[in-house]
Amino acid sequence: MKILVVGSGGREHALVWKINQSPSVSKIYCAPGNGGISRLAECVDIQATDVHSLSKFAKQERVGLTVVGPEVPLTMGMVDEFEKEGLRIFGAGKKSAEIEGSKSFAKDLMRKYGIPTAEYRTFISRDEAAGYIREKGAPLVIKADGLAAGKGVIPAKNIEEALDAVDLIIVKKAFGEAGNKIVVEEFLTGEEASFLVFTDGESVIPLPTSQDHKPIFDEDKGPNTGGMGAYSPAPIVTEDLHRQIMKEIIQPTISGMAAEGRKYKGVLYAGLMITDGKAKVLEFNARFGDPETQPLLMRMKSDIIPVLEATIDGNLSQIKVEWDERAAVCVVMASEGYPGSYQKGFEIYGLEETLKMPNVEVFHSGTVIKDGKIISSGGRVLGVTALEHGIKDAIGLAYRTVKDIHWEGVYYRQDIGRKALNCK
Repeated sequence: MKILVVGSGGREHALVWKINQSPSVSKIYCAPGNGGISRLAECVDIQATDVHSLSKFAKQERVGLTVVGPEVPLTMGMVDEFEKEGLRIFGAGKKSAEIEGSKSFAKDLMRKYGIPTAEYRTFISRDEAAGYIREKGAPLVIKADGLAAGKGVIPAKNIEEALDAVDLIIVKKAFGEAGNKIVVEEFLTGEEASFLVFTDGESVIPLPTSQDHKPIFDEDKGPNTGGMGAYSPAPIVTEDLHRQIMKEIIQPTISGMAAEGRKYKGVLYAGLMITDGKAKVLEFNARFGDPETQPLLMRMKSDIIPVLEATIDGNLSQIKVEWDERAAVCVVMASEGYPGSYQKGFEIYGLEETLKMPNVEVFHSGTVIKDGKIISSGGRVLGVTALEHGIKDAIGLAYRTVKDIHWEGVYYRQDIGRKALNCK
């Protein structure tokens, strides 16, 4: 079977890597792909948002299954378009993907179905938002309603910071149309975790627990990024907490979406805040997380293709997925200056040596091949992912590998996974 993976980041590289292990796969295409993906798949020069051209390509090449990585094509309705053309595709439909595409929709859904989340209000007026902020006091979280590549969430320690965030989003349009509406939210404290599940709209298969590191600097300081690293499992999610998440968050969300006429098929990602042993939802994503997918797929022992197909066909209850007991840690290597302005176009050294290392995969996020050399081409460039017995050893292996890779202006956090070691 021929497979098309849509996207160009580390998540898509991990998907291509995992799909490549399936005996049922004869060829993989990736659109548009990146320098690392090109080792495993034929990269196709079609942007992930060019739904019509991708549909035409899938038909022309008789692609048996398309897997969508990023959120934007999902919210544009890529799945609906492919299905209209009789093409098999894994991902959330347009109406389902609104759970990520509109934070106010997601918050309203949670309120309606009693899913635990932070108190909130939605605004389109700068002055009304400012009045509410002064009335509530700080700290608060200000969110652009639409998609902002993981950067549209601004924690505010005081009223002045909250008002500046409102101005940035609504007045200055820092995130474009995503900021036409904002959500002002209660500031939740605790520890974050990521909880991903496969679902066919009824049955659910949870993936192992994981934790992302959003802020750019060590100790979770600085602005949010698309993610500076992740690890799995996340010991903060105990068995009791896992049960609460499934019962009070995942199941009501799946059944609530179905009741709204938005039957959800694909991967559902709940970003959670854990306080005093209970989880509340910070946000939902309608796709695999990045960089969580990298360690999660390193731990997946089962063939991924039957899982993807059963999700599409509504047969997920008949599938069992095996996971490696070992821990996996992904350290993101980025360009200096990210998530702000950064330089690209630097040759990356040391990658060949990593290919020989057991239990290590280097997933590319922002690379291209030029004159046979791997060149940096993005903010997040590589995700060095290691699998070992226990988080401590996985951290050690990941960082030993990171130290072997270098380019001008490379930056990475030094503390990925440390929270897992401190978790009691």
